Amino acid sequence: MSTAPAAPERSSRLPSLTGLRFFAAFLVFLFHLSLLDAYSTDGEGNGPFASALRNGGWAGVTFFFILSGFVLTWSVRDGDTTRAFWGRRLAKILPNHVVTFFLALASYAYVSATWGQGIPNFLLLQAWIPRDDVFFSINNPSWSLSCELVFYLLFPALHRRVSRIRADRLWWWAAGTAAVIVLLPLAAQLLPTGERFGPNHANSPLYGHSITQMWFVYIFPPIRVLDFLLGILMARIVLSGRWIGLGARPALALTAAAYAVSLGVPFLFSLNAVVVVPFALFIAAVAARDARGRPTAVSGRVCVWLGEVSFAFYLVHQILLSVTQERFGFREADSLGEAVGVAVLAAAVSLLLAWLLYIGVERPVMRAWGRRSRTPRETKRPEPARPMPDDTDRPVTVGTT
Repeated sequence: MSTAPAAPERSSRLPSLTGLRFFAAFLVFLFHLSLLDAYSTDGEGNGPFASALRNGGWAGVTFFFILSGFVLTWSVRDGDTTRAFWGRRLAKILPNHVVTFFLALASYAYVSATWGQGIPNFLLLQAWIPRDDVFFSINNPSWSLSCELVFYLLFPALHRRVSRIRADRLWWWAAGTAAVIVLLPLAAQLLPTGERFGPNHANSPLYGHSITQMWFVYIFPPIRVLDFLLGILMARIVLSGRWIGLGARPALALTAAAYAVSLGVPFLFSLNAVVVVPFALFIAAVAARDARGRPTAVSGRVCVWLGEVSFAFYLVHQILLSVTQERFGFREADSLGEAVGVAVLAAAVSLLLAWLLYIGVERPVMRAWGRRSRTPRETKRPEPARPMPDDTDRPVTVGTT
């Protein structure tokens, strides 16, 4: 620990983490794209592209959950209130969710959606229901927002408790949290078996566990809080000057190796157990580099802009893919060039839709909320408050909204 960098300032900007948000969202996009017929072999969804990306969606969401805990902790600002924090986070996710929910419903989901699917999805309660025709219905990426709501609700209490941990014990807490996540698939196998997970995977030898087991390991919000907590702990480690000095490039190499390993382990372990530790180390390594003012390949203006629209991209891309599949179908690509062309076109249109959602809904609502939160009435009568985090979907500085 004697070679670890000094504790960074909380006001240090983290543009690289903003840029990485888009690449995590793009990994989810590629995963969903790989499930379409254009990338399948014999309709089984197991062509080369699909096989390489079959864990991309799981990995991308795990990255988001750890990153969320990390950046919220990093950007805590003095004098904030719990209510103001909750308000900002709801203003961030709910407008985009409402728009994309009704867009998905009007575009394709109305054909088969039931009230039992629609109501939990609209209220972001779908992740609490252990049925894949519920938590993966309507606009299926929105299930992760069901978990994020729980994270935001618990963050004030979690942050206070983690802040009380002695700096020399933070690594022990992080290791213990990671160990629980890694061992959860063993506990899940003790749950009752039942219907196999996923209509898209029923005939694949790669998926052999029940919906309940998959839901417990990967969807159930109280379980996914562990990923969020790990992010909180890693942020405290870096902020307290306890980072081990692992560089961003070695951490990236470790992450890539872990993903490759995840392709060959049993399904429940492939969901997040294999990649969770490398992701936590990678996020911390990149943040430590940013805090030292050293640029990375993803800290430039273009990558930061992509990171800013990544939340909208995450919510709109599946709608585009589903509409295209429903209305036009994706036939098996005749060549690699054709498959790449389809992917590029789908990504470009998704990015355009994401930009429109960002400038038309997300950014105006966040700005309006920022103006409201600075009204004279609130300034004159501040609530007694503990430090709460600022909005974190931009390069982070204390005091921004």
